[in-house]
Amino acid sequence: MDTKRIGKFISENRKRKGLTQEQLGELLGVTNKTISRWENGNYMPDLSLLVPLSETLDISLNELLNGKYITEDKIMETTEKSLKNTINYSKNMLVQEKRKISIGIMIFGAFLCFAAFAILDKESSWCCIYSILGIIVFVYGLSKELKRNRLLISSGVFVAILCGFMLMDYVGVITSHRPPIYVYMIKTSNVTTYYNPFYNVYRINKNTPNEYYIVDSAKKYTEDTVPTTVFNRPLSGIHNIKKYKNPYIGNNSNVGNLLNSLPLHEYGYVFQIDSKNQGLTVNYNATDWYHNEELYINKSLIYNSVSIFSLIDNVQSIQYNFSGSTYTTTRKMIEENYPHFEKVKENEKNFNKYLENKMNDDEFTRSIFNKIFVKKVL
Repeated sequence: MDTKRIGKFISENRKRKGLTQEQLGELLGVTNKTISRWENGNYMPDLSLLVPLSETLDISLNELLNGKYITEDKIMETTEKSLKNTINYSKNMLVQEKRKISIGIMIFGAFLCFAAFAILDKESSWCCIYSILGIIVFVYGLSKELKRNRLLISSGVFVAILCGFMLMDYVGVITSHRPPIYVYMIKTSNVTTYYNPFYNVYRINKNTPNEYYIVDSAKKYTEDTVPTTVFNRPLSGIHNIKKYKNPYIGNNSNVGNLLNSLPLHEYGYVFQIDSKNQGLTVNYNATDWYHNEELYINKSLIYNSVSIFSLIDNVQSIQYNFSGSTYTTTRKMIEENYPHFEKVKENEKNFNKYLENKMNDDEFTRSIFNKIFVKKVL
């Protein structure tokens, strides 16, 4: 069916009848823009309008479908051709309508996926549900366009998209330090565990300033064996703070970076170095007794002191000032009273064993604290 020729034929007969596009549109119940599209050959009239259009233009339906005047001796010949063209046109229209529906379904599915990631809380199970539902809707729309191997191709596309989303989720967990979206189970105790088919995520110190995540891709940990500490391990752990090891305390930038990685930095602080006496004073913007729930202040002071004495070779004394109290310790007090201090300095494994892990033991903290600190109430 030559739409260009039919459009030109409609235009010629409209003008022959002395009608504008707007007037013809009013007679047929369509807009002048629709008439313009017909005449440009961009669209064909709807099947329901073919008869009214031919009657309005005083041409036969056969002539309209062929885009030219037909003499009596050609009527039979062109009628069969017109019938075939009409049938083909009807089929094409149905295909186009089905395609519009399929595309609409696919767009809706894509919107559900977008809404799941961009609008919903990633910690909510609805984010997972809506994203998977979006994939299903999208694949259903796609399947309506497939002619062969519909089930096989649809299943493959579903798996491919889901795997892509799960890979993006994994990257987000690692880079953004957040819980995974795609989990089949969540357990909450002292540690919140998110179970993914391919890895587990452990959320430690949930909803505290020291919250951190461990992504266990090899699934080598359990809730009981995963390394935990009351501090932000990725920030305060030896694997991070070892880069601040220095033989001298006089390096202000190095000391500042170290303190900013150690516990209690979240309260804000200023520090001062006494180069002459090789001492360090840290003034925290906090009240010690107010923030000492579960011995957090005491554990932090022990951890910070042992870490500083281990990493900065010539520091001899540290004074911590709070709004209500002052705590002072020296290298000698640590060396004489902190168990295995020399081993702490040897390597990361010993650091974790003799310092980090000990901070989970309240009895150890109580027994050692007064031996290595002198407290003065202001």
